[in-house]
Amino acid sequence: MAKKSKDQRIQVILECTEQKTSGIPGISRYITTKNKKNTPERIELKKYNPYLKKKTVHKEIK
Repeated sequence: MAKKSKDQRIQVILECTEQKTSGIPGISRYITTKNKKNTPERIELKKYNPYLKKKTVHKEIK
């Protein structure tokens, strides 16, 4: 079978939301992929923040 010329999966960057308000220096970011056809809106995932040493909400940025 032939592969589609345009992939539906794109790379996105997730950034911690709690660290901006805490005033602690550093930025916690993760890179992941998502299917833009199934999830057109921005995603939010709970990921580990090594600066705060706990799991926090990371939102997609552009």
